[in-house]
Parts: sequence; structure tokens; C-alpha cells
Amino acid sequence: MNYTPMTVRGAEKLREELDYLKTVQRPQIIEAIADAREHGDLKENAEYHAAREQQGFCEGRIQEIEAKLSNAHVIDVTKVTNNGRVIFGSTVTLLKLDSEEEVVYRIVGDDESDIKHNLISVNSPIARALVGKEVDDVAIVKTPAGDVEYEIVDIAYI
Repeated sequence: MNYTPMTVRGAEKLREELDYLKTVQRPQIIEAIADAREHGDLKENAEYHAAREQQGFCEGRIQEIEAKLSNAHVIDVTKVTNNGRVIFGSTVTLLKLDSEEEVVYRIVGDDESDIKHNLISVNSPIARALVGKEVDDVAIVKTPAGDVEYEIVDIAYI
């Protein structure tokens, strides 16, 4: 079986969404379908068809989240001994060598990645270049605009 790495926070967010879909959204959709049915002829009932479509999306998302959680390998990086290497879940402070700009990234699972919050996917080119490296190592990231070099300033397991 193929397990998907996920942080504790990523798994919590998926469980929260699943709970919301099952306890709030699903009952609202069922109620909307029941209300639309009362309006008569279902063939030309736009509210009924819209509610059924919404139900399909909701049920599909529920199945998708359940599948992701069942295949998740939840990794709590705070319980891992910091061996000084970049690993899944670690927070890495980098110095972009061409601009002397400092950036901080946390390496997370695909579903959790959000560049606006400096959460990068473990499968992204930058994360792949960083994993296994240590402080003071230089990681070379291949981009369409050319190679970008980052020096690893700090690695935290937080």
C-alpha cells in the first residue's frame, strides 16, 4: 500500500473538514432536496437539480477525504530527534544566495502545501533539493529561469 506523508496539523484539518461536511453540509443539502421536492415537478425544478448536484460534490469530497486519511502516514516532527538534517515536517530557514533574501519554509504533504503560508509540498522541486541536507549546505533548485542556490541557515523540528 502507498502511504501519503501528512503532518499532524494536516490530518487535523482534513478531519475538521470531514466533520463539517458530515454534520453541517450534508444535512443542509438533504433539507434543500426535501424543500425542492415540495415544489412539484422534478423535471423542471432547478432548485432540486442544483441541490442534487451539490450533494454529489459533497459526497465525493467526503469519499476523497476518507481515502486520504486511510492512506495517511501522520508524522509528528516534534517527536523526532533532530539529527540536523532536513526531513518531512521540518521548518527550514534558507538564504537565497543571489539576493541575500532569507526565507522560511515548512515541508508538508501535498494536500497541506500553501506557498502563501510558506508551506511547501515534499514533492516540490525546492523540498526535494533540501531533504537530507544539513545547516550550511547549499541546495541547488532547478527552475525554468535557471538554477537557484539556497544556503541552509537553520533546521527546526517544530
